[in-house]
Amino acid sequence: MRVRADDGCARIRGLVILVDYPGTLRPVSKNQVIERFGKLDRFVREMSYGKVCAEFDFTEWHRMPARISDYAISPVNLQVDKSRVVKLIQHAIDAADASHDFSRYDYVVIYMGAQFREYGMVGLCGYPGMLGWQRELAFKTTGRGQLVPNGVAIFTSTAHLGTLFHDSAHVWGGVVDGKRRVPCLYDHDLQVQYPTIDKGWENALINMGYWDPMSCHSYHRHLPPPGISSWTKLRLGWMPAEKVKTLDPALPTEVLLGPLADGSAETLAIRIPLTEKRYLLIENRQPVGVYDRVLPEHGVLIMKADDDIAECRFGKAPVKLVDANPDRKYLLGAAFAIPGRDRYVDPEFKIEIRLLEKVGLSYRIQVGRVN
Repeated sequence: MRVRADDGCARIRGLVILVDYPGTLRPVSKNQVIERFGKLDRFVREMSYGKVCAEFDFTEWHRMPARISDYAISPVNLQVDKSRVVKLIQHAIDAADASHDFSRYDYVVIYMGAQFREYGMVGLCGYPGMLGWQRELAFKTTGRGQLVPNGVAIFTSTAHLGTLFHDSAHVWGGVVDGKRRVPCLYDHDLQVQYPTIDKGWENALINMGYWDPMSCHSYHRHLPPPGISSWTKLRLGWMPAEKVKTLDPALPTEVLLGPLADGSAETLAIRIPLTEKRYLLIENRQPVGVYDRVLPEHGVLIMKADDDIAECRFGKAPVKLVDANPDRKYLLGAAFAIPGRDRYVDPEFKIEIRLLEKVGLSYRIQVGRVN
């Protein structure tokens, strides 16, 4: 799916189809859209430690055959009219059919010259997403019969950089054994009650809070998104395997854990297997690079992961943060740090994680069992 670029990174190639609508003013120019996807490439490069890059080609603006009201959807994921998503994708790929060879790309992006309030959502993933994780028949253009590769992400002109990453990452992660490798990390059932920012969106962020754009998209609208967690890096294949330390809690061990954003650190994450499918994951989030400066605070995150869980439904999730300070809402105080929040004991498996000292921006951490 990817080829090696001249600068040594594995290249993701996307085709961005620009669409607008009769009677709707286009709020962005093509050059502005190109600039935004350039930012997505820079985000991908930093998150993957230079291992992956994202390159895009852009169509000219294509006028859709119907007004935007004919494609508009609910802001609630579980209430989206799928037929409208299908119609938008089909009309968009048909518009680009004559001018582009879809086989040259890893996925397709539909970028609308319209705003969130006109469409209903800021961004979404057509598939693997709203239309299911797998399709018996992939989308095919009406004219030349071109197949659309892997998946489709859809954005309005108001989509934040974190949203561009969030819905693209669904496609990049793909589907394995009927499960998305990179799912949404907010709770879908709570999103029904709190679908948008003005209606209390952050109440749905019960799993990873503002610590990963797969959960929150962004922390502050006017700032870049936070960096992605080690869990998401692992799911995307962006975490160097040699920098993940797997520990047996029966053997007390000390590890110097470097900042997750510092690719030169010897250890970037600690993995503690619990069962065949469950494990603890520890990372150290510090103000290194561009994106991990945009976090609620800085310190050590402890996550509980369960690979048997596919999506964030009914209070369950494939990964959840341990909250170091439940007195702060929305997991804003989830990070462990010295002094004061330097110890966690897993109540089920009796595993103790203790922060011994801070060495520069790294933490010396001890892992073992307690009686």
